[in-house]
Amino acid sequence: MTRRSYGRADDVCSSLLNLRATRRMAAAAAVLGCLVTVWGAGEARSQTPAAITLFEGARLITGDGSTPIENSAFVTENNRFVAVGRRGEVTVPAGARRVDLSGKTVIPALIDAHSHIGYMRDLTSGPQNYTRENILDHMHKFAYFGVAASLAMGSDFGELPYQLRDEIAAGKYPAAARFLTAGRGLAPIDEIKPNNMRHSAILVETEDDARKAVRELSARKVTMIKTWVDSRGGTVRKLEPHLYKAIIDEAHKNNQRVIVHATGLADVKELLRANVDGLAHMVGTVDDELMDLLKARPNVYFMLALGGLRRQLYSPWLNPPHPLITETVWPTQIKRLQDRLAKPSPNAPQAWERIARGVARFAVAGVRVGVGTDGGGQQGDQFVGWTMHAELENMVVAGMTPNQVLVAATRTSAGILGLDDLGRVAAGKSADFVVLDANPLDDITNTRRINQVYLRGALVPRADLTAQWQTEFRRAASAR
Repeated sequence: MTRRSYGRADDVCSSLLNLRATRRMAAAAAVLGCLVTVWGAGEARSQTPAAITLFEGARLITGDGSTPIENSAFVTENNRFVAVGRRGEVTVPAGARRVDLSGKTVIPALIDAHSHIGYMRDLTSGPQNYTRENILDHMHKFAYFGVAASLAMGSDFGELPYQLRDEIAAGKYPAAARFLTAGRGLAPIDEIKPNNMRHSAILVETEDDARKAVRELSARKVTMIKTWVDSRGGTVRKLEPHLYKAIIDEAHKNNQRVIVHATGLADVKELLRANVDGLAHMVGTVDDELMDLLKARPNVYFMLALGGLRRQLYSPWLNPPHPLITETVWPTQIKRLQDRLAKPSPNAPQAWERIARGVARFAVAGVRVGVGTDGGGQQGDQFVGWTMHAELENMVVAGMTPNQVLVAATRTSAGILGLDDLGRVAAGKSADFVVLDANPLDDITNTRRINQVYLRGALVPRADLTAQWQTEFRRAASAR
């Protein structure tokens, strides 16, 4: 896609920049709307996958933890893998287009199973940014970073999330990652405050409230229920056990799973006894009793979300900013995070060591761990898409092997979200994969060395997306 191909849509976007200062905020939203329209039009022209394509020569990491296939070959037909194996051992249909990936490494597209989509924009983060245009912008950023799908964890509201979930699933935005939603979270009154990500949570004060809310979400085809069991350092009243037990019981009756924001050891133990399905964050401390409970519940999963703590200790990718960040993140956001991290927390090293010991213990015991970054959150420094690659590094530093981390980010996260067609490069799966310039099993940060991204068998136009974001950043800067 070139600038010339934008036609009149680009002219309209440009004209908006001439509005007076009093209308700049409205103009900025309209510019983003125009860009989304342009992206959609460009996708319709550039994203149609070849009917049958043979990709050959790459080292292939299939996502199931097995030994990589050296000098691999795999065939895609329309949007599916139809054959996977070694070069020369895969039957190639007549007329197939050939793509030489010699020297490259291929991994399944990644999955971020815990994010907060649509809230963050430039220096603001809140429900005022929750628009179709901003959500789509975030899903394009996920795609740019090789992320095939992400679940918005309990911060969505209104009709929009369900509409976009279904539209993207139907192929309306081919270069966007899949948008999944847990809908509105379920929360006690102290958790629900204006202008935060729980502003529209469903108030739960009685067991009847809990069961009714679960059934309402089931009618919306929400398969993952989110709730919070956290005193926020003793500042709020936690959701009481009889209420979260009602939520879990009703969800299981409706074939739904429950994931809880809880980090206190005692709370996590009680939630496990109540038959919870997953935890949205890493537990603060791990002891023998917790490990015994997890051994008895092997399907329980944890989304670690290690980024917030480790950014206070180690973020060389920010000084100077990694190219993937400068290509996708507002310069104002980058500067704000640089300023924040110039004042490290004195307690961060001890907290990180405690968390890392728990992660390492989980890794040895085979506790089910997915990847959830908490990206796009309220603090404005959890850059959408980038957080996935930072989290993979965090998990390795905490004690997991690169192979364990890649399985967590692909097959395990797909299974947690019920995405049976994602997470592996295997016949019958959706052709969502990332071509890398280096092997992440040698160094997990090589997941950042992205050469190409394919979603549903189609090449994501990463250069075009970058150009559009850069144009938006420059226009916003000139309007300040």
